Amino acid sequence: MSRIGKKPVQLPKKVEFALKGDKIFVKGPKGNLERQLHPAIELSINADTVEVKTDTSNKKKVALQGLFRALISNMVTGVTTGYEKKLILSGIGYRAEAKGSNLILNVGYSNPVNFKIPAGITVSVENNTQVTLSGIDKEILGQVAANIRDLRPPEPYKGKGIMYADERIMRKAGKTAGKD
Repeated sequence: MSRIGKKPVQLPKKVEFALKGDKIFVKGPKGNLERQLHPAIELSINADTVEVKTDTSNKKKVALQGLFRALISNMVTGVTTGYEKKLILSGIGYRAEAKGSNLILNVGYSNPVNFKIPAGITVSVENNTQVTLSGIDKEILGQVAANIRDLRPPEPYKGKGIMYADERIMRKAGKTAGKD
């Protein structure tokens, strides 16, 4: 059985959890989230916990049990505290600017890159080189951060590019100056 799937998800007092048909609804102080439930998964909702159950004879169903337990836990965390990702722009002349729902990035191309931020994600820029993304949906937040990073991934020789704040770039040595 899935170790993660066996653990019940604790619901804080300020979170409302509902199951209507095959949709999961989670409502909290930061907002609302919903997700489609897989037909092989059953939920047992108590006063302050949610348990994910399934048939344990099939390996795929056991994997789905752990997956949906983690997804529900992420939804509960998102509507209570939210999620945050930090990106750092490293390079001469690299800078970012937030204008409404757009993020304008100067990252070494001939023209600035205009990146449209989806609904539910907020952007703030500190010191023109630190971009902070925040939102309640962990999946969308991670995808937006990955899409921004893909505009100019960090290169291994000088370390220039867009990187996560907690990312460590493996540096390579350049060409040797002379051969004897």
